[in-house]
Amino acid sequence: MAALPSNSAESFMRIRPRLVRIAYRMLGSVAEAEDVVQDAYLRWHRTDHDAIESHDAFLVRMVTRLCLDVLKSARVQREEYIGSWLPEPFIDTEESRSDDITLSLMMVLERLSPLERAAFLLYDVFGLDFEEVARAVERDASTCRKLASRAREHVQQARPRYPVPPELGKKMAAAFFAASREGNLQVLETLLAADVTLYSDGGGKRVATIKPVYGSQKVIRFFIGLSQKPDYVAGRLLAECLIDGLPGYVTLERDDIVQTTALSIEADKITGIYVVRNPDKLKHVLSFI
Repeated sequence: MAALPSNSAESFMRIRPRLVRIAYRMLGSVAEAEDVVQDAYLRWHRTDHDAIESHDAFLVRMVTRLCLDVLKSARVQREEYIGSWLPEPFIDTEESRSDDITLSLMMVLERLSPLERAAFLLYDVFGLDFEEVARAVERDASTCRKLASRAREHVQQARPRYPVPPELGKKMAAAFFAASREGNLQVLETLLAADVTLYSDGGGKRVATIKPVYGSQKVIRFFIGLSQKPDYVAGRLLAECLIDGLPGYVTLERDDIVQTTALSIEADKITGIYVVRNPDKLKHVLSFI
């Protein structure tokens, strides 16, 4: 394959991190996002670059349309998914953290239509105007405004009212790690909100809860039950980190299974616990820590 002209290659590589971020927010999968951006690169190679007014806008449109194609099949796959479906954990760094979309908000986006999701992300998160959004999703601007408005209503309901200071989030994640591993009833009761929900994603390939566990008492019983099993082995902490904007940690469980845990926090209480155990979603994690 012939090489891209240097200025065209530079244009693509400069915007590539943003394209990956858009694709990941659209698809909830790091692997699928990387595949989409690689596909876009190959298509970019076959494009007449001199005929394009804005390389950045053209590439965003291309990636958006490729993501919409993927979502058509992804919806069917997720309907058949075993247990709770969670986005692939994305370990945030200072360089990669460029928006305020968290893992819990990603789950809200998952319930939107692909077009609503695209319109909201491109306009509200990545700052495109509605004319650009319209070209990306091949709808008129007025339709895109309505799509984004409907999406925004759902997202606003799920946004935390008070951002969690980083140090508090880190402290609460550390306390939860210790208490959940020890089955410490008293500490868990102080950490968990009454309406806390536990999601565990094993994808049918690792042991996980099939349905979410609702309520502090049921969640506490779950962790105490785990800690009291005769063959229980506490996981080893590999890293404390932000996982899609939420405080959390990466652990190595028995049989060398990598696991991520992220926590949503409101008013100094843990309201959501998101555990990913599906090995297909964890292949990239160790490279981030």
